[in-house]
Amino acid sequence: MTLLEELRWRGMIQDIMPGTEDQLNREMTTGYVGFDPTADSLHIGSLVPILLLVHLQRAGHKPIALIGGATGMVGDPSGKSEERNLLDEQTLDKNIRGVRTQLEKFLDFRPDIPNAALLVNNYDWFKGIGFIDFLRDTGKHITVNYMMAKDSVKKRIEGDTGISYTEFAYQLMQGYDFYWLYNHLNCKLQMGGSDQWGNMTTGTELIRRKCGGQAFVFTTPLVTKADGGKFGKTETGNVWLAAEKTSPYQFYQFWLNASDTDAQKWIRLFTFLDKAAITELENAHEKDPSKRILQKQLAASLTEYVHGPEALQTAQITTEKLFAQQSAPAESLSREDLLSIEGVVTCPLERRLLEQGIDVVSLLAVTGILPSKGEARKMVLAGGISINRKKIEGIDFQLDDKLLLQHEFILVQRGKKTYYLIQAT
Repeated sequence: MTLLEELRWRGMIQDIMPGTEDQLNREMTTGYVGFDPTADSLHIGSLVPILLLVHLQRAGHKPIALIGGATGMVGDPSGKSEERNLLDEQTLDKNIRGVRTQLEKFLDFRPDIPNAALLVNNYDWFKGIGFIDFLRDTGKHITVNYMMAKDSVKKRIEGDTGISYTEFAYQLMQGYDFYWLYNHLNCKLQMGGSDQWGNMTTGTELIRRKCGGQAFVFTTPLVTKADGGKFGKTETGNVWLAAEKTSPYQFYQFWLNASDTDAQKWIRLFTFLDKAAITELENAHEKDPSKRILQKQLAASLTEYVHGPEALQTAQITTEKLFAQQSAPAESLSREDLLSIEGVVTCPLERRLLEQGIDVVSLLAVTGILPSKGEARKMVLAGGISINRKKIEGIDFQLDDKLLLQHEFILVQRGKKTYYLIQAT
């Protein structure tokens, strides 16, 4: 399969500019994806654009990862209902360093290969451009009518919050990025999410009008969940690529908990398994969905790719302890077992409270497992709390030091998948 044939099969192409396929078939093509440094780590929503660059490089083309040091100071209105907070330079520098470190894990930057990846920061060219120069040399080439016709702008103008000039100018800055990369690095392709189509085509228009060049774009569908929930979010927040923010165990669990419908879509999107291997997995899964073959392969492939084989092994061991051995009593877990449960939140609790006796609602609130006694009461009454693998039936349940595992711990399960280890101090 050609690059675009494979990307189509994987469900990674939504809109594509005419001529893109001919360009990719004609020569080694330099293509880029932009990443906003809004945090010091990327999250799994960034995996698709990262994988676009990886597929591009594997097909013999040259990838550029652009970090938006300048555009990150402005904010992109695409897909946003209101203006986001602007970042100060110190925060931005920290975020850029974090994003740079992560991108270097996935792409091949060795200078001795012809299609070595490049990492660029658009602040490097924007810092030397004055406001008047930008208006005169760039702004005059794109009409306000053209900019206002973009969906991302129209939605904000028609909404309650409107749009500031700062964010209105974002598409012009992103368009200039493409123009700069075209002129200085012979970059002829931009890739990104479908919500970026308007910003991306502004770049091709600027290249055409300013220097008579031809450039191309294609977008990938935004990732969705079958249940309508937001992809990449859990009840505790974003699923990050940094192990310090989302542990490998929590990362593994996210993919393991995918629905059958999502797993079938995501295993094409997020892994490098070929068509024959995925077809075999799908057939095996269809014969016995209870084995969750697709989910296990998806979780294993992604965790190993992002965090490495050792982290995958640890995540699988933790999963085995917490879920596969649930029929075994919690008392059978050794101190080493309890302390080696990677990714489970440990909550300290004064031992004297257990010696005196404490009701389950107070325990959950005091340890921060739930934010208030009211929330704790609701969760217990809904049957969502287990202590040492035994479901709590009522809010009057009392805990004391006799419940301590290995004289030190209490294992709390909130909902189906979230565990806490209370440690008596």
